[in-house]
Amino acid sequence: MKKIYSDIIQFRGSHYDFGFHQGQLLRNSLTIQNRKKQWKIRKPRFEIKEEEVKQALKPFAPGIWDELLGLQDALEWSMKDVLQEFGGYRLEYVRSGCSIFTDNNYMIRNYDYHPKTYEGRYTIYQPTDQGYAIIGPSQRITGRMDGMNEKGLVIGYNFMHRKKPGDGFICNMIGRIILESCADVREAVNMLKEIPHRHSFSYMVLDKSGETFVVEATPRGVEVRKSNVCTNHFELLKHENRYHLDDSYKRMDAILTQQYQATDAYKAFRMLNDTDKGVFSSQYKNWSGTIHTAAYFSKEQKAWFALGGDRKPLIFDFGKWLQGRNISTKRILGEVDTDLPFVHMDKNVR
Repeated sequence: MKKIYSDIIQFRGSHYDFGFHQGQLLRNSLTIQNRKKQWKIRKPRFEIKEEEVKQALKPFAPGIWDELLGLQDALEWSMKDVLQEFGGYRLEYVRSGCSIFTDNNYMIRNYDYHPKTYEGRYTIYQPTDQGYAIIGPSQRITGRMDGMNEKGLVIGYNFMHRKKPGDGFICNMIGRIILESCADVREAVNMLKEIPHRHSFSYMVLDKSGETFVVEATPRGVEVRKSNVCTNHFELLKHENRYHLDDSYKRMDAILTQQYQATDAYKAFRMLNDTDKGVFSSQYKNWSGTIHTAAYFSKEQKAWFALGGDRKPLIFDFGKWLQGRNISTKRILGEVDTDLPFVHMDKNVR
C-alpha cells in the first residue's frame, strides 16, 4: 500500500490573485519539475494559439483567463507554456475509468485514473470578481474533475473515448467552466450543448431540485438523458462507444444490483469506496484505478472526500466556509494499493 495525500487549498479573491497564489505554490513543486521532464519526452503535436484560447474561453468563463495570467506572472512562464499545461483547450487526454451514482440529495463519484496524473490538490475557491464559489479536487490546476458550487450544482464526468478529437475544451476545464458559470442543471445542460468538446465524455449533473441528467457529449454531437448511474459507455450515442466495454458494464451492474441496499448516503458511499463491492477499481496500471471517492450534497452544502478505498470520508462544510469559516485541516491522507508514482509526491515521474 502506498500512502498518498492531497493538499487543501483555500482562497478568496480575484481570479488573477488566485492564479498568482497557485503559481507561487507550484514554482518549486515536484508537479512542475515532473511535468517539465515529461514534455521533454512527449512533444506537443501542435501549437496552441493564445488568441484562440482566449476567444474560446471568455464567452463561458472570462475569470479563468485572468487566472491563467496570474499563473503566468507567478511562474514567469510564456503564455504558450501556461496554455500547454493549464489552458484546458485542444489538449490531449488519456483513457480513464470512473463511476457515478446519484440520489435526490447527493452525488457520489469514483475518480479512476493513473497515479502519475494525480496532482493532489483539493481546492475551495470563492471569487470576488465573477463566477460562483467551488469546492472540489483540481486537475491540470485550473480544471475540476468533480465538484460543487455555491448554488448547489454538482458535476462529475466519465471518459468514453478519444477518437476523432475536435477543437474544444478537455473534460476537466469543462467541469470548471460549468461550476463557475451555471446555477442549476438546466443552465449546465444548455452550456454543455453549446461548449466545444475536445473529446467524448459523459457529464453527470445534479442540483438542489434533486434532478439528475447525464449529458453524452462528443465533438460531433450532444444527447441528454435522465439517469442516476453512469460509468464509461454511452446509452444514447451507442455508435460512439469503444469496443471493449466489459469493465464499464460490470461496474454499472454492480451499482444497479446494490443501489437498493444503499438506503442512506453513507451506505452509498461504501458501495463505491469499499474495495469488495465491485465498483472500486485497482487497475492503476491500466489508467483506471480509483484514486478518490467524492460525495456532494446540494441541499446541505457539504462535501465528503476519501483517498483510496475502504476509508471513511473527510467531511467539509462548504456552507460554513462560504460564510467565512476556514477549514483547519491542511492535508487529506489516504492509501492506494499500488507502487506507481504520483506526480506531486515522487521524483522523475515519466
